[in-house]
This record gives sequence, structure tokens and C-alpha cells, in this order.
Amino acid sequence: MECITERFETPNGPVEGIIVKWSGFSLLLVTGNKGFLACPAIDIQACQRYGKATAIVESSADNPIGTLQRFCDRKVTKANDLARKLGITEGMIARDAYVFIA
Repeated sequence: MECITERFETPNGPVEGIIVKWSGFSLLLVTGNKGFLACPAIDIQACQRYGKATAIVESSADNPIGTLQRFCDRKVTKANDLARKLGITEGMIARDAYVFIA
């Protein structure tokens, strides 16, 4: 297993990107003080029940995210109610959503 982190600056403060890599599978998140964006392996409704604003960015087995730089350019495909209250919407580019979770 390998872990990689990268910091992204927003007008509202920094957010932290994290990749956890296993052979054949990776988990990607970009986290801030108010919530996080994630790959589709995360259950956003479970996060809602824990009080966490969460949104999913587009990825598939045929077109995986792969890197934190690619994560930035992907579109949000789902957002829980808490993420929507922050201003995150489906179709938004992930990098544009970082400001809402910072």
C-alpha cells in the first residue's frame, strides 16, 4: 500500500488530497474543514448520516481517476444534501468545489 498527499490552495483556505493505492485499486479524497470530495467507492449517504458534506467525482473502471491532478478536472456526479447546502452541485468541476469544502 502507498499513500500520496497533495495540498491545494483555495480562496477559503487549503484542502488536502489523499490517494491510498493498493494493487489494482486506489481510494482518492480531497478533504477540507467542511467536507470532502471522493471517488465513487465512498457512500455519500452514510457520510450524510455522520454529518459530513460529501460529493462524488466521476470515475469508472474504464476511466479511473488515477491521480490527484486528474481528480481536479473531473465533474461532480453526486452530492449529499450537506454538500449541496455548501454550494456543491452535480456537473461542477471538482477543483471549483474545493472552495466550498475548505
